[in-house]
Amino acid sequence: MSVLVVTPTYNERENLDALVGRLRAAMGEVDLLVVDDGSPDGTADAAEALGVQVLRRAAKAGLASAYQAGFRLGLEQGYERIVQMDADLSHDPADVPKLLAADADLVLGSRYVPGGGTRNWPLGRRLLSRFGGAYSRLWLGLPYRDLTGGFKAWRAEALDRALSTPLASDGYAFQVEMTWRVVQAGLSVGEVPIVFTERDQGVSKMSRAIAVEAAWLVPALRLRP
Repeated sequence: MSVLVVTPTYNERENLDALVGRLRAAMGEVDLLVVDDGSPDGTADAAEALGVQVLRRAAKAGLASAYQAGFRLGLEQGYERIVQMDADLSHDPADVPKLLAADADLVLGSRYVPGGGTRNWPLGRRLLSRFGGAYSRLWLGLPYRDLTGGFKAWRAEALDRALSTPLASDGYAFQVEMTWRVVQAGLSVGEVPIVFTERDQGVSKMSRAIAVEAAWLVPALRLRP
């Protein structure tokens, strides 16, 4: 089974050594694609020095855009499974084999099923995350506990179906929209527990604008044909 791990980056140079080392410890030789949006800290150069495939983009163009670019490249290269994860080590590379072992077209790494959780998050972030998940479940009528998470494993066929038409979202609502598309296509979704750890290095990309986008987009997904 051929597997590609895709991670978008912007100023993540200080996390790359640990990310690559921990992925290789978990999986042996692993194919990693860094989608870098013109990081001024030299993230792309550092990734290439580690023997990692890099897709260089000129400037920041949004999380959804970065993932779509990486996904399409992975599909073009013929990978059977594609994993998406953050570069800041908030997603534990040791959990990748567990996601790949689950039998579903899309596997969600879930903070909110038994065995999952968060570490080092302030109360405000925990409440926002819980509310975002409940809000999405309510509007979309889905049973999955972690619709807003970004740690996922895809079968290529499911990912291709999810990308078959243009997406409406640009920020973190992209995570909800992609899962919604899989469900609408009649494909299977599974959840496995993961522990999300707040980054030690760098700056979080979460912002008020991202939360506002998700607030209006999720109802729009349900109401749109």
